[in-house]
Amino acid sequence: MRSVSLRGLILALLLASAAVLVQACQKSEPAAPPPPESPAVAEPAAPSAEPAAEPKEPAEQPKKPAEEAAKPAEQPKEPAVAAGDLEPIEIILPQPQFPGTPPALRFGKDVEPPLGKPRPKFMAPKGTTNVALNKPVRGSDEEPIIGELKLITDGDKEASDGSFVELGPGRQYVQIDLGAEYNIYPIVIWHYHKEPRVYNDVVVQVCSDQDFITGVKTVFNNDRDNSSGLGLGDGLGRIETNEGHLIDAKGVKGRYVRLYSNGNTTNDLNHYIEVEVYGKPAP
Repeated sequence: MRSVSLRGLILALLLASAAVLVQACQKSEPAAPPPPESPAVAEPAAPSAEPAAEPKEPAEQPKKPAEEAAKPAEQPKEPAVAAGDLEPIEIILPQPQFPGTPPALRFGKDVEPPLGKPRPKFMAPKGTTNVALNKPVRGSDEEPIIGELKLITDGDKEASDGSFVELGPGRQYVQIDLGAEYNIYPIVIWHYHKEPRVYNDVVVQVCSDQDFITGVKTVFNNDRDNSSGLGLGDGLGRIETNEGHLIDAKGVKGRYVRLYSNGNTTNDLNHYIEVEVYGKPAP
């Protein structure tokens, strides 16, 4: 009886020990990591019922006045002429009224002194002539103080009484109608040259519009402060002599020639004796 109880006790102890060992093994095993979460995937947006608008081309922006002003002014282009097609123009000069230039007349930095010798021959295409001779003249002062506007193209270049026109004070202009379009080469101006003086703000323009609104081409401008309101110029003033003031118009095309001045170094009046315009009929 005692041996049976002892065996039962040992068996119970063995079973208890086995249970404890199983529990210990279960605690020592690490817990399995949770399965990784799948990244969230955004559902695609439902397609729009209307098709996407095509990109529009940018509308052309209007040019600003400042952009237009930044453009260089149009310069007259000289027609291409072969050297063999050129010949010297004979410009007949009036009688000189004084020997040289009196030393009392001081030259400013913006005044070109006379050459003191005959001007070199001006070369121009063959057949170039004075197309302003006896052509009609109009001006800003239609009733000059002295003379008539037709004297400006009558062929008389002498600085004698009855040969010049005197216009009023301030900015004035005279305009010659050549009657048709010409390619213009030299323009020669004789202001009053009985005594040495310099005329102010001399501006010479050529145009095919008699009102000089569109297509105006400036071939000379010595208004360095824009006091006449026709734009800044870089030309030099000229001391008046019997040689006249020769301007190279470089073959510019036009029918009308307009010449401005704004008084002179002696008084505020404006004078013309003769204007010659040398050209050939434009093709």
